Amino acid sequence: MRSYAVPLALAADLVCVLVFVVVGKADHETGLTPTAVLGTAWPFLVALALGWAATLAWRSPARLWPTGVLVWAVTVVGAMPLRLLSGEGAPFSFVLVTSLFLAATMLGWRAIALLVSRRGRRTPD
Repeated sequence: MRSYAVPLALAADLVCVLVFVVVGKADHETGLTPTAVLGTAWPFLVALALGWAATLAWRSPARLWPTGVLVWAVTVVGAMPLRLLSGEGAPFSFVLVTSLFLAATMLGWRAIALLVSRRGRRTPD
């Protein structure tokens, strides 16, 4: 594995979470100051860190299965109780949108990385 793979993979997951938060805050017009974004993002960032730790994601950070799926699942499932504890809501519609957006982005970049790496390994005819 290249030395930059782990930081890039972690950065990609962080960007997925932060884009989700910023898009949601912009759509609901709830403020885009750094404090406002961090106030909404922290449960997801904590759950993302837990997902990385629980799966030992740094060993194969770009793998779709099991790394990507489990990091995504822990991020979504772990963030919801933290949101509730902080006084934020977690209605079913929010959980559904969160799950779909983060699946599309967190699993999406891994799927693209897999396709690119497979294409690079093909031998010319």
